[in-house]
Amino acid sequence: MYPIILQITIDEVVAKEKYNLIPWIATAFVVLMVVKGIATFYHQYLGERFGVITVYKVRDALYKKLQVLSFKYYDNAKTGDIMSRLTSDVEGFRFFLSFGFAELVRIVFLIGISLTVMFYYSIPLALVTMAAMPFLIIVVMSFEKRAHPAFRGIRKSFGKLNTRVQENISGMQTVKSLSREDFEIGRFSSSNDDYRQNYIKTSELWAKYFPLMEFIGNVCSVALLAFGGYLVINEDLALGELVAFFSLVWYIMGPLMNVGYVINMFSQAKASGERLREILEEHEDIVIKENPIKESIKGHVTFNNVTLTYTEDDDSALKNITFDAPPGKTIGLIGATGSGKTSITQLITRFYEPESGELLIDDRPVKDYDLKTLRNHIGFVLQESFLFSTTIRENIAYGNPNATDEQIIGAAKRAQAHDFIMAMPKGYDTLLGERGMGLSGGQKQRIAIARAICVDPSILVLDDATSAVDMETEFQIQKALKEVMKGRTSFIIAHRISSLKHADEILVLDNGEVIESGTHDELLKINGAYKRIYDIQYQDHDVIMNAVN
Repeated sequence: MYPIILQITIDEVVAKEKYNLIPWIATAFVVLMVVKGIATFYHQYLGERFGVITVYKVRDALYKKLQVLSFKYYDNAKTGDIMSRLTSDVEGFRFFLSFGFAELVRIVFLIGISLTVMFYYSIPLALVTMAAMPFLIIVVMSFEKRAHPAFRGIRKSFGKLNTRVQENISGMQTVKSLSREDFEIGRFSSSNDDYRQNYIKTSELWAKYFPLMEFIGNVCSVALLAFGGYLVINEDLALGELVAFFSLVWYIMGPLMNVGYVINMFSQAKASGERLREILEEHEDIVIKENPIKESIKGHVTFNNVTLTYTEDDDSALKNITFDAPPGKTIGLIGATGSGKTSITQLITRFYEPESGELLIDDRPVKDYDLKTLRNHIGFVLQESFLFSTTIRENIAYGNPNATDEQIIGAAKRAQAHDFIMAMPKGYDTLLGERGMGLSGGQKQRIAIARAICVDPSILVLDDATSAVDMETEFQIQKALKEVMKGRTSFIIAHRISSLKHADEILVLDNGEVIESGTHDELLKINGAYKRIYDIQYQDHDVIMNAVN
């Protein structure tokens, strides 16, 4: 509208001396400014709103997807890279949707309407002016083709940089204890330099293409002034129309050159979007059947020739495992590291799917159960206890948010955690640091045991749960757990024979196979692998006893 009013002002008001129209033109300008102000407000507001709402949904979908992905995905995923995708990549995606997409809409309308007005004024001049447009389009497309891989490289590099920082902070105690600060600084500097180099390459690409785009735009302006001036001299074009034409050219050239910035944002958003899509389209290994079983679980666990392989290239983690554990039975699992002890319990909770064989819970395939129902009936205490940075009370009640204070305290007492919790200034309301900082390893494990007890599970899994406590505390916890295990199917994974010698059945695993099974006394009589482990652990005790005698 501005160029049209400018043309009217020159050709109708100035050239024909119709000065009485000036107030009307001034009023038209004021009205246009008000309309443009309102339009700009909605343009920016709706653009931001579109970007924020869309990215809110994307981030929500990403987080939900991360909750349902199986352990197989997390076995190979890097925490820092996932964090980078959920923060930096999502934000880059939002920036394009909020600003870039709205700008693209504006550019399309601006160029389309301006071209229409230009062809209305003079078709020959419009064609001459537009002659350079194909070259500008070729340059823009070439830039996008090279910019996208460059920005994808930046996003990957940034993900690696985040991973390096996350690993360093998580392992700071190990770094300092081994005096590897300089080594870690070197590794970070290498990742940081890789990110810098990727960004510099992209900046060079930007610096090469944008002056070329501007040059093509200037060539169009020169062609316009030369040919347009010729038409004005020959009186084939009015002076006001030439001035309006010149203004309209920049209404096209400016946005066209701005397309480079939009494509730059689009390339970044595309690179980020591809990384986000990788998560959203990740295959879900654990699928819930239609109309799954949501009934209460008694805890009868049966393995029939179960085989598990984590990846195609690896050997089977479990090979033809068979055993039966009715409610109230305690199964002990012992064997060397990597023998498959934890894998058995991870199949019960459906963290992984068996490759072959039959896994039954209460005589029904484990796949038939609703995942939440299944896992709500299993109390799991991992070897490395993870506590959240919240109160001790909330950590214990994490698996059972509706637990009463009596249930929480009762669970803590059974786990031999109540006394040290009450010794703290705020008791159960004591705030823990990240990953339970401020507590010893044994204290963290006892709170984790209390958390499992608080769920009131039908199946209890203790994965080396007493490895970080002293022998006296272990004895007290086991004494308390005996009461908790009554009527429940229990699995005790341990390296200490003292932790599982009272189990109803002990499975000795080696390389994914059950090589021996029986009670503690039965296995000692076999004089096999279990007896060798027993001799190694108790030889010092026997020497001392003989010396005393």
